[in-house]
Amino acid sequence: MYVCICRAVTESEVRGCIAAGACTVKDVVTRSEAGTGCGSCVGKIVALLSAPADELPSPLWRTA
Repeated sequence: MYVCICRAVTESEVRGCIAAGACTVKDVVTRSEAGTGCGSCVGKIVALLSAPADELPSPLWRTA
């Protein structure tokens, strides 16, 4: 599911950012660009930041 339609950032990408250490909306924005378009997704990002840690994927969710 998309969290940010403007930048095509998915929920799993945002959760991965959080699992990798993002603690604030600004951290998530910097890592994923979610929230840099219209801004309507910022509330979703806040909700994901508040989610229990056991719902987050491993910090190694993405390989380069």
